[in-house]
Amino acid sequence: MERSELAKKAREHDWLVGTGAALLAMAALVGGSEFGKFQGAALHQEIIGWSAAVVLLVTGVIATRRLAAGLDSLITRRSIPAAGAAVRLLASGFGYVILIFFVFAVLGVSVERLLIGAGLTGVVLGIAAQQSLGNIFASLVLLFARPFGVGDRIRIRSGALGVIDVTVLGIGLTYVTVQTEDGNLKIPNSVMLASGIGQFSPAPEKPTPAPADPADDGEF
Repeated sequence: MERSELAKKAREHDWLVGTGAALLAMAALVGGSEFGKFQGAALHQEIIGWSAAVVLLVTGVIATRRLAAGLDSLITRRSIPAAGAAVRLLASGFGYVILIFFVFAVLGVSVERLLIGAGLTGVVLGIAAQQSLGNIFASLVLLFARPFGVGDRIRIRSGALGVIDVTVLGIGLTYVTVQTEDGNLKIPNSVMLASGIGQFSPAPEKPTPAPADPADDGEF
């Protein structure tokens, strides 16, 4: 009970701090956009602009980290730790990208140019990390669809792997760790998602014939 209470208090603290930091970040964004200027502006307007950008950056980072941690705890409590880690990673990445756009907007940088640059960068990174991103998104599908869980004995039918019977040891962001007759094996999540998976039920053992009873040999 003590651990559950501490975990509950930690989740509530993350949500509280994250929400408060997010509200401060939004206030800094609005204040910096309305009262802060940089090009041909008075000194006090530049001070307001730079101060708002700093406050937005600090509170935005705190909000992103705390809210992502809160989502991690929430998903982990309802699912498995790997699912919480995946959601936390995606939430953090999305939050930091939005934060960068907001900070540059306060500083007066053209958002249109940022979008074009971010789009080109995203295309290049997406091509370079296509396999890794595919495994991450496949892990989300596996974690929420849950065709199997840790500790399950499953049968995998795949063109790359053939037909194998394994025990699931762990589900990560990029690999599923399984135990085979030859030892542990890490299978990419994209391969698992493209495979046929079923709960393994071994064939029933044939009953062992009972030893012959001498009384059945016709002797009295």
